[in-house]
Amino acid sequence: MDPKTTISISEARKRIFEIAEEIQKPDNYYTLTEKGRPKAVLMSAEQFDSWRETVEVMRQFPNLDKDVKEADEAVKSGEYKNWTTLEQLLAKEGFVVADKTAKKYGIPAKTQAKRGKRTE
Repeated sequence: MDPKTTISISEARKRIFEIAEEIQKPDNYYTLTEKGRPKAVLMSAEQFDSWRETVEVMRQFPNLDKDVKEADEAVKSGEYKNWTTLEQLLAKEGFVVADKTAKKYGIPAKTQAKRGKRTE
């Protein structure tokens, strides 16, 4: 705990507007104490959302660092060099990417087929 930003709840109550401004700066937060023990942390809503997103990613991908390392090694070894598009890479991994160009631009399915596009 940083002594500069660790204060009692009573003190925080007196300085709430000042604290609310201070925590808007990147990486600033306050630890609030009760009877000398940490009780709560105040941080900006933006930083809190960022933390929540990080926790969600970590929950969904618990081995993310390992996965990134494996992907880097696969790229270096040339395993991915034959894939030319993101859609192809995602398809190989089992994801389906909808082709929305026909709907967005009104391209008829026959024309799309002539261009080599998938028509689903």
